[in-house]
Amino acid sequence: MRVWLRVSIPSSPYTLMPLTDVKIRQSKPGPVTVKLTDGGGLYLEITPGGNKLWRYRFRLGGKENTYAVGAYPNLSLSAARSERDAARELVKAGRNPAHVRQTVKAQQLTENTNTFKVVAEEWIEKRLAKRTEKYRDQIRRAFTNDVYPKIGRLPLREITAAQVLSIMTQMDKRDARTLALMVRQWISSVFCYGVVTLRADADPAAAVRGAVVRGDINHSRPMSFEELSVYLAAVAKYGGHRVTVIALYLLPILFVRTVELRLARWSEFDLDEGLWLVPAERMKKRRPHLVPLPSQALVLLRELRRITPGDLLFPGLKRPDQPLSPTTLNRALEYMDLKGWHCHDFRATASTHLYEAQRWSEEVIEFQLAHVEKKKSKAAYNHAQYLDCRRTLMQWWADKISGNGSYV
Repeated sequence: MRVWLRVSIPSSPYTLMPLTDVKIRQSKPGPVTVKLTDGGGLYLEITPGGNKLWRYRFRLGGKENTYAVGAYPNLSLSAARSERDAARELVKAGRNPAHVRQTVKAQQLTENTNTFKVVAEEWIEKRLAKRTEKYRDQIRRAFTNDVYPKIGRLPLREITAAQVLSIMTQMDKRDARTLALMVRQWISSVFCYGVVTLRADADPAAAVRGAVVRGDINHSRPMSFEELSVYLAAVAKYGGHRVTVIALYLLPILFVRTVELRLARWSEFDLDEGLWLVPAERMKKRRPHLVPLPSQALVLLRELRRITPGDLLFPGLKRPDQPLSPTTLNRALEYMDLKGWHCHDFRATASTHLYEAQRWSEEVIEFQLAHVEKKKSKAAYNHAQYLDCRRTLMQWWADKISGNGSYV
């Protein structure tokens, strides 16, 4: 006959108990590394040098592994337990938490190199390669002034719609509303480029479309001949630099776009033949444009040739190696108290009066305005077309607006 005896064994003073912050703080380093076990594979390693390091022991594929969780007190006891629990879930899924962390770190390092500025500059160079240098510079200038200081160093995936909206709002506050709308579109294009190159997941700029409303568009308005007389009289009295004065005279006479005149080079002119060939890269339609020069313009240009013997017709007043800025011309109009007037008004003015004169066909007028019909192919385009009629047109216009006035 067997008799079973139940023996009560008192608990050992060495039974493992979960760690506490007090116990961790009171633990001192010894001559060898000490391990304080918390539970679930988590333990604290105290080195002779006094470092307290969290470790997580686990088995994966039949092999024992150790995962370096972090250091105490930077990683508290509760945070270390949370990290252990997350690592345990990875192990259950058959993944080594150390390898996962390495992958995440590598991805983050890659993200850090794919900042908005890096991707934006790449987008400008690759996607806008066929656009004009002037257009690319316009985008770079806007990004440098308003975008890069705010989000330039951030990875694309970390940029939010709120940050894009903040950029637009700040621009709107300084009355740069139109530019703000353009900047939003450019930012959006950068993100779309980032998506297709796998460096972004979405376009946060799309979410703030319409947040800034476009103001009333300032369309060019035609001036009457009386207003043109007022303008020319004001230019005659303007005490600014003669180079600026000549530019202000030539704008209504030649009615070209302001940028076409400001960036003009002497190599484009044949003063003996009375012709100016504006290169295609400076034209809105990207086609060369021939401008017959009336006698009034030739007088001004020959005077200007003596003043600016270099390559540029209108070098900047402060930086002669750069063309005259549009600000210079607009400020001149303000100084002459011509409020509400704009340099681009002269094209609408010439167009209106030339049509009202009923002396030239629509084709001749539109050709001189460089308004080429969309149906015309590049191969069929001839910048010298209707040249004789256009010479007559340009001289008639110059005579009509100048009267007996002198530009010298």
